[in-house]
Amino acid sequence: MGVRTRFESRTLWAASLLCLLPMASGCARAQGDALPLCHYKKVFSEDFNSLSVSPSNNTTATWSAHTPWHGDFGDARFIDPIAIYAEPEKNEPFFVRDGMLTIRARKHENGQWTSGLLSSADPTQAGFALAYGYFEARMKLPPGPGTWPAFWLAANKGKEDKTPSVEIDILEYYGKFTDGFHSVLHVWKDGKDTRGEDHITTVPKDSLVNDFHTYGAEVTKDWIIYYLDRREIARMKTPAEHHAPLMMLVNLALGSGWPIDKTPNPSDLLVDYVHAYAPDEAKRDEVCK
Repeated sequence: MGVRTRFESRTLWAASLLCLLPMASGCARAQGDALPLCHYKKVFSEDFNSLSVSPSNNTTATWSAHTPWHGDFGDARFIDPIAIYAEPEKNEPFFVRDGMLTIRARKHENGQWTSGLLSSADPTQAGFALAYGYFEARMKLPPGPGTWPAFWLAANKGKEDKTPSVEIDILEYYGKFTDGFHSVLHVWKDGKDTRGEDHITTVPKDSLVNDFHTYGAEVTKDWIIYYLDRREIARMKTPAEHHAPLMMLVNLALGSGWPIDKTPNPSDLLVDYVHAYAPDEAKRDEVCK
């Protein structure tokens, strides 16, 4: 995930104040067109009735606990899953209860924070990835400054593939600012973020931490369309560099240049489900209700 400096984050959120003005462009609430979900068929369904996660092997598990490129980020270390205790909440950083995944960030007695990340693909490219379709997660975000949860997509490519790649941050949320979130498009080349586009969606204050919402992106050959609660909030032209299937990642990071001294300990990201849908050619002309 693209990491911003504190200055960059402040600049973006200063710009977001324009969203309070009438007819401001580049800002939105969930009031756009509805998602045409009937044009798609579900091909990945994770409802967290149980959890299948390994340190880094999507051949034997649904999820890996690290990015395939071993690139941790933020001020909390992403750790391997612990699954040895009968009491679910002891199995940090992930535990499942009543069909709900919790990703927990915790500060330990040594002053260090740990947290968790899930990736649908591993370094061998094993696992789930999809080039075009609709990707969605239903989540309740953690309250408090310093939290930095995200639901995002990244190109599932081998190390030998040096061509540019695309990253789509469906949701990138900074806990310091409770009245909005970012949706971001990055184009990476030679390990550098060469260009991108950022959209800030404004929402009622604290609404994302007080209730569950769905966050989605529809990726087509022409457009990347972002959704909040299945209503369009933004669209960006699909870059020519997009050619690889996209893996899904969900994580609770901390920081991104913002202090974590007042971050609640522990902090929990709640995930109800993660789903992915592929185009259903037989229904592409159907009128969705």
